[in-house]
Order: sequence, then structure tokens, then C-alpha cells
Amino acid sequence: MYSRIFLTGGTSYIGGTILDTLITKCHEYDITVLLRNIVKGDYDSFDIISEAASQANVVVHNGNSDHEGSIKALIASLLRRSSPSFLVHLGGTKIIADWRDPTCIGKLNPKVWSDVSDIEAINSLPDNALHRNVDKIIQAAAAAHGDRLNPAIVCPPDIYGSGWGLGRTQSIYMPEFLNEIKVGAPFYVVEGTNTRSWVHTEDLMTEASQLDIAKAAGKILKKHGLIQQEELKQVSIDQVDTMIKSRHYPSIGRHMFAANSRSKAERAPKLLGYEPKAPSIWETMEADLLAGNASKAM
Repeated sequence: MYSRIFLTGGTSYIGGTILDTLITKCHEYDITVLLRNIVKGDYDSFDIISEAASQANVVVHNGNSDHEGSIKALIASLLRRSSPSFLVHLGGTKIIADWRDPTCIGKLNPKVWSDVSDIEAINSLPDNALHRNVDKIIQAAAAAHGDRLNPAIVCPPDIYGSGWGLGRTQSIYMPEFLNEIKVGAPFYVVEGTNTRSWVHTEDLMTEASQLDIAKAAGKILKKHGLIQQEELKQVSIDQVDTMIKSRHYPSIGRHMFAANSRSKAERAPKLLGYEPKAPSIWETMEADLLAGNASKAM
């Protein structure tokens, strides 16, 4: 059957990379894209979203993991189709981050979440977990309409490497970390052993602690004359809570720089034969930091 794909978030970091991949490698698909600032359409354009989704049998939803109105419009449109359809929604591992647990801030949490053995626990997370609001809407639709709607929630960890899209091509973490370093120093909270999982835009999964990232970033930024000293600075939890206010997420600084978010992808190797091949976070960090510095200078 000839497949029609509707992709949202086509100018976002991940969505743009997906769009590039679809266009260059999936010539058999008819692709419709919601592009912010290029055509009239955003996540509140429910009529546009509904019309495009109703014409597609596959929807790939990127860019805003918490927008309830757009996901409801997409699901309603797919359910109006006479044949079964597929919904791929981009969530994220913010849902498992421990930033609300004061005993874990700045310290290593031994828990590593599996997308196989921990799936029941992930599906039972409290309603105040980040992204949980939209995940519940999708899960409810799957339970009620499993014969007509085949959804998948993809939860990548923090992402590094350059994107390939028409819009934003850099992650959030590296440019924001750079901004905070340039007004102070490479930093960590408490012990700095809080650890996050990372994945390259092309595929590689790894882990890195805030302390190790700060050490590596300090060396790179001093080498390029962007900071005077590479020595690390321990900052308080109160100070990290003042960071990145422009993102409008609750305690986003604490989440990004002081919390753990550790996961392992077991489902993809088991079902899809996934084998990571991309460069490590340490191999791309210099390029990511310099790209973030260049974008801020523009």
C-alpha cells in the first residue's frame, strides 16, 4: 500500500533530521510537513493538523511533547480513517528524570530504566512526570481503539550532534551549558556525579556525568579562548535553579545540570536489530560547543 506520512515539527532539531532522512532515503512515501515560520501552521492550528492527518496513514509528531491539543487533533483525525493508521510520537526521557528527588540532585542514581523490563513502571509514572500528560492521551487512545490506531511513543534521552534540518540544528543542552559557563565557569552541583544517557542524532547511545561533561567542556572552551580558566566550580542547587528560565519548564536548570536520567534501549536491538555506529559525545562535543557559540553570536 502506498504510504502517506504527515510530519509535524519539521523545523525542529529532531523533526528536521527526520524530514531530511525521509526525503533522502524513503522515496516511496508521499510526505506532508508542518513547518513553523515557512507555511502557516503551528501546534494550535487544529484545522490544518486535522486535515493533513486525515490524509495520512502514518503521522510522525515532533517538536512539542506536551501539547495536548495537537495530539488530540491528530488522534481524532486518524480515527476517522477507514483503514488502520500509525502514530509515532516523540516524547523523551524527561519523564524518568529524578529532578524532584532532593536525595539524587548532583549524585549518581543507580537506577537505569529499561524500555522492556521497566515498561509497566514507566506507564504508571505519576501524572506530574514531564510529558506524562500527552503520553496518557496516546495510551488511552491505544487501549480504546487498538484495532484502528497503532501508536508508538519514542523517548530519546539527551541528544548531541548536529541536526540536518531546515531550522534548528543544535541540541538544547550544549548551547545552554555554554551560556552558563561563559558567565561563570564549568560547573557541577554537589558531587557532580548525576548521570544522563545521551544519543547521537544518527544513533549512538552512551552515558556521561555532569562532572565529566564540565571537565571536557572546560578544556575545549579554554583551548579556543572562550573562557580564561578551565577549573571547575561547584554551584549551589539554588543557583542552578535560576538557569535557563527562558525555556519555561519547571526547574529546567535542575533537570538539565543536576538530575539523573539514565535509560537503556533494549527494545530496538531486540526487535529492529539496532546497532549504534555514530561518534561518541566526547568526539562531537568540541563541534557542538563551537556551533552553539557561533549561533549565539549571530
